[in-house]
Amino acid sequence: MEIRAECVPCLMKRVLFQARLADNGTEFKAMRAAMRKYAKEFREGRNSAEVATEVHRAAYAAMGVDPYVKLKIRADEVAGEYIDAAERYISSSDDRMKAAILVAAIGNIMDFGMGKAIDDPDEFRNEFWNLIDQRIGRDDTDTVKEILSKAKKVIYVFDNCGETQLDRLLIREIRKAGTKVIGIMRGEPILNDATLADAERIGLNKELDSIHTTGEFRIGIRLNALSDDLKEEIVSADLMIAKGMANFESLSDQGVPIPLVYILRSKCAPVADALGIPIGVNAVIVRDERKKDLPQCDRVA
Repeated sequence: MEIRAECVPCLMKRVLFQARLADNGTEFKAMRAAMRKYAKEFREGRNSAEVATEVHRAAYAAMGVDPYVKLKIRADEVAGEYIDAAERYISSSDDRMKAAILVAAIGNIMDFGMGKAIDDPDEFRNEFWNLIDQRIGRDDTDTVKEILSKAKKVIYVFDNCGETQLDRLLIREIRKAGTKVIGIMRGEPILNDATLADAERIGLNKELDSIHTTGEFRIGIRLNALSDDLKEEIVSADLMIAKGMANFESLSDQGVPIPLVYILRSKCAPVADALGIPIGVNAVIVRDERKKDLPQCDRVA
């Protein structure tokens, strides 16, 4: 997704949010470093996730710490309180898969310090049932179900901590039919995104057939930077599920060699406009953006 002018104040707001989380007197230093980097990287046609990655890299270097450590743990704790309620909701539904997809989508509200999201995990308590009641606004679930009915392997690209607690319920539904689920976490701590360590802390790794990382500090995912083993997993899969806006922002310009579904909540105008949906919508959007195989990786039979 191409960066837009309104991305500038949104990203700088998030830099300030995380500098205050760090609480180590580096607010001015972090903002100055981020602005300098933004001035260098910001130009028309650039991918929004690529620019954001470099701005956050500069801010993190200035802060000298990962400011989200405690917030990520708290997000997992709060979302974990709703697993039983979400399971009951899925079990009582006439369409278990669609219900599980909705539960996974609403978890994407746990994206702190930006757009139409929440700033504190405790706010999720006031939002859970309201978000469920909103249902899915843009709904390609039937297409997803059709693909899954024949799928032998699915790639699941995770997004935020807290959100991952609810992702596990969708993963369980997918695996019931014998479909393998391969998880991809962030390679290094960035924002409140889930890393391998975060997945292992909540036992998410035990829900998956295998788990990998992007291998780098990055907003979203850069396919040509993945390990050869992970590239082979992707091109031999039947579907990629990409959670959250950052994964959409990064993947939409790359050309994934398998069918792709974005499951997210639209929390800002640039992403909503790029997807053709309103702001504040739970969305399940299938895209077939196959343009090429991944570099140095042939299709596996």
